[in-house]
Amino acid sequence: MNEMNTEQARFNMIEQQIRPADVLDPVVLDTIAIVPREEFVPAAYRQLAFSDTNIPLPSGQVMMNPIQEGRLLQALNIGKEDNILEIGTGTGYLTALLAKLGKQVISVEIDENLSKTAREKLSQHNVDNVILEVGDATIGWQKHAPYDVIAITGALASMNDNLKQQLRVGGRLFAIVGTDPAMSALLITRVAEQQWSEENLFETVLPPLINGEKPLEFVF
Repeated sequence: MNEMNTEQARFNMIEQQIRPADVLDPVVLDTIAIVPREEFVPAAYRQLAFSDTNIPLPSGQVMMNPIQEGRLLQALNIGKEDNILEIGTGTGYLTALLAKLGKQVISVEIDENLSKTAREKLSQHNVDNVILEVGDATIGWQKHAPYDVIAITGALASMNDNLKQQLRVGGRLFAIVGTDPAMSALLITRVAEQQWSEENLFETVLPPLINGEKPLEFVF
């Protein structure tokens, strides 16, 4: 795909997939327009970089499709001073988008090889406000908590209270919760020290995070 065709495909992705899904925030759309999605997808699937599909990754994981990514970013309403936790680095593409929108991203990936590849890609594109760590953040990542934003890139069978506790007051969490075929994208906002609101944004399907396929309890 030459440069002109690539830019046309990117334009079509935004105008024919993302915008019709009611992702209308100009900051989100502009950010998607400038981060080269095609350079973050695995080489074997590069021709699908702008397709309305979940691109396969190792260990049964996938990249969110463009509509899911756009809706996630719009729902989280990320500000320039926001500290963000991303659970599931994947290829680093969504990490780069989050980093463009916020102050700092802590991104945790359970697959060490995926994290290494994402580090290389982010470095190539001069994304330097990201801390990449390897581990299982299915029930949160206490090390850098609390967070203004938590973005979860694979599905969870159920929402764990420990994740909600790691939000600052005013913080927002996006998660796709449930089991196939009944999954809901949720936006959870911490409105007070011991009070959260929950909004059901849309129905969708996404493979579970590794260790996210069954309800987990926080162990003290």
